[in-house]
Amino acid sequence: MRHRAVSLCTTALTAAVAVAVLLLLAPAASAHTELESSSPKDGTRLTHTPATVRLTFSEPVDLPDVRVSAGGKRLVVSRPDQDGRRGNVIEVAVPKATGQDRLNLVWQVRDLEDGHPTSGTLSFPLTAKTTAPPASEDASAPAPSADVRAAWAAVRWVGYLALALYIGGLAFLALLWPQGTQDPRTRRILTLAWAGGLATGVVAPGLEGAYGAMGTIGDVFHLATYRDLLGTEVGVVAACRVLMWVLAAIVLTALLQGGERAARSPGWRVGALAVALGLLRTTGMAGHDAEGTHPGWGAVADLVHLLGVSVWLGGLILLLLGVLPRRRPDELSAAVSGYSTLAGVSVAAIAVAGAVLAWQILGSFGALFHTGYGRLLLLKLAVLAAVLLIAQGSRSWVRTRLDIAVLLRGDRATVRPFVYSVAAETGLVLVVLAATSLLVTSAPGR
Repeated sequence: MRHRAVSLCTTALTAAVAVAVLLLLAPAASAHTELESSSPKDGTRLTHTPATVRLTFSEPVDLPDVRVSAGGKRLVVSRPDQDGRRGNVIEVAVPKATGQDRLNLVWQVRDLEDGHPTSGTLSFPLTAKTTAPPASEDASAPAPSADVRAAWAAVRWVGYLALALYIGGLAFLALLWPQGTQDPRTRRILTLAWAGGLATGVVAPGLEGAYGAMGTIGDVFHLATYRDLLGTEVGVVAACRVLMWVLAAIVLTALLQGGERAARSPGWRVGALAVALGLLRTTGMAGHDAEGTHPGWGAVADLVHLLGVSVWLGGLILLLLGVLPRRRPDELSAAVSGYSTLAGVSVAAIAVAGAVLAWQILGSFGALFHTGYGRLLLLKLAVLAAVLLIAQGSRSWVRTRLDIAVLLRGDRATVRPFVYSVAAETGLVLVVLAATSLLVTSAPGR
C-alpha cells in the first residue's frame, strides 16, 4: 500500500512539473530573422569607407549570433547606445578599405527561435579606386556545412522515431493493450525509445549550434558550441527537452514496474499525458511550428501533427513487433480492431494539422513548386499517399479477415497478409519521418 502511494505521489509530481514546464515555455515563435535594411543602403556609391554600417533586422538578435566579415576578417559588432529598437539594430565597425573599388560585407545571423542561420552580402561601390588589386573573398555569402546538416537531419530522424515509439507506445498500451506491458519485446522497444530520445536531446543542440554558426562536425564536440547555444532561446528549449526526457524515465519506470495495473491507473495516465505533451511541445518549438502570421495556431497544429504521427507510428511498430508475433486471439480482437480506429483518427488529425502548418510556413501555393522546401514537402506528401493506400488494404483485412483469424486462433497463414501490409506501412512512414527531418533542417521559402 505504501509503495502504491509513493508511486502515485511520484506520478503526480511528474505531472505537476511537466505542466509547469508547458505553461512557462510556450512563447510565440516567428519566421526566420532577416535583414530588413542597412545604413548606408545596400548598393549605395560611397566616396570613402564609412566608419560604421548599421544593420536593422526583422526581429531582436543577440550579439553573439551576428557575424559580419570583410576581406575574410570578422568585424566587431555592437549595439547603438541610444535606439528605440536596440534589440533589432546592430552597428558594425568597418576598417578603412584600401586597394578596393568596392566594400563587401558578409553578414550572417542565427535565428533566436529555431537556430537556423540566415546570411547575405552588402556591397558598396567606392568612387576612390586605388591601384591595388581588389579583395574578392566576400563575393558570396557563406553556407552552413553540408556534413553538419546531414548529421543534424539524421539525429532529428532518430529523435522523431524515439518520440513516436515512446508516446505512441505508451498510448497503445494504455488504450488498447495493457497486458503488453509484460511482453519482453515491447519493454525493450520502449526502453530503447527512451534512451534514443535522451541521447538525441543531448547531441542535437551541439549539431544545431554548429550548423547555425557555420561550423564543422568537430565543433559539435566543443563545449563552447553548447555554451553559446544555451545562452539563446533555442538552447533553453533544448535544455527543457532533455528535462522532459528525464521525467519520461519516471513514467516509463512506473509502467515497467507496475505492469498492467499501472497502464490502467488514472494517476499514471495523467502523468504520462503531461510528460507526453511536454515532449511534443518542446520538440515542436525546435522546428517550424509557428512560421507565418498566426504563430499560436501554428503551435497548436504542430502539437496535433506530432501527436498524430506518434500515435500512428508508435502503434504500428508495437502492433508489428508486439501483438502480431504472439497471435493470441483475444489480443488480436481487441488491439487490431481498436488500433484500426485509432489510426484513422490519427491520420485525419495529421492531414488537417499538416495543411495548416504547410500554409503557415510556405504562405502560397506557388511556393510548393518554386522552393526546395516546397518540393521536399511534395515528396513527403507523395510517400504519404502511398502509405494511405497500403493502410486502406490493412483496414480492409481488419473488416473482412480479422474475425476469421480470431476463430482460427491466430493462424499464421491467415494473419500473414496483414503482417506484410503493416510492415510495408511502417517502412513508408519511416521514409515520411526522414523527409520531415530534412524539412525541419531546411529554411522555408528557399
